[in-house]
Amino acid sequence: MSGVAISNKIQTVMGFDFGTQRIGIATGQRLTSGTQALNPIKAKDGIPNWDNLQRVIDEWQPDAFVVGLPLNMDGTPSEMSRRAAKFARRLEGRYHRPAYTQDERLTSYEAKGMVIEHGGNRDFGANSVDGLAAQLILESWMGEHPRD
Repeated sequence: MSGVAISNKIQTVMGFDFGTQRIGIATGQRLTSGTQALNPIKAKDGIPNWDNLQRVIDEWQPDAFVVGLPLNMDGTPSEMSRRAAKFARRLEGRYHRPAYTQDERLTSYEAKGMVIEHGGNRDFGANSVDGLAAQLILESWMGEHPRD
């Protein structure tokens, strides 16, 4: 999506780190470029608990969504990137707001490194990095699409 002008009407953006068991969520403001990781929601084979997601969306009222796209290292699509793109389309259809995808090849790795660097537990099942990964995805997208 780079090179595409994003409307300045899009202020609050919600980012997602798509996963088959958990989906990381973050929210951000394009005006301040501030982002915040939220608690991930559980998913079953990549399908979120839509009721739980609805509550998060109702609380934060995002103008748009950004879903991390886990491409292969050579930039080609993977099965997970196809599923993440489908999740983005479902968000757009269900909530009637634009959904964008963002290359996220190294965000989960980077998030785990940040947790370890700050003395966090390496049990990433118990100490989810999904919200932090969603935050990094959102920060990357906002960096490419600053407000004019």
